[in-house]
Amino acid sequence: MALHTWFECKIQYEKTIENGMTKKVTEPYLVDALSFTEAEARIVEEMTPFMSGEFTVADIKRANYSELFYSEDTSADRWFKAKLAFITLDEKTGKEKRTNTLILVQAKDFRSALKGLDEGMRGTMADYVIVSLQETPLMDVYPFGIKDDKPEVE
Repeated sequence: MALHTWFECKIQYEKTIENGMTKKVTEPYLVDALSFTEAEARIVEEMTPFMSGEFTVADIKRANYSELFYSEDTSADRWFKAKLAFITLDEKTGKEKRTNTLILVQAKDFRSALKGLDEGMRGTMADYVIVSLQETPLMDVYPFGIKDDKPEVE
């Protein structure tokens, strides 16, 4: 299992809306990077081909997702945040202990997000409960290695 450090980067730009007017919008994206500086460089690199005008990186913050579950469905254009509580028993006290974690699920709607979460968690040996599942405003996710087809330099 690869360790990722996820950063939510908010991009601000002028968007042309249906009536032809322009409107300043801020949209969040998720980037896999080693530092804030690298996250900014990666989001600029990823967004530049899609932007006709200028844009700015308005904000960058760490996002604590432990795992991402991708969908093979081409209509899965939304991202859902699942909060799970893993349940363990404290051996000394015998009390139940819950450890929360966040997982991001790509899906087209709530039902398919729940299905994708269940499929992604299949085979997990630990007991867990789904605390919440909600749609995020994320526009896209840029993990390492997906588009990077450059050979490594030795």
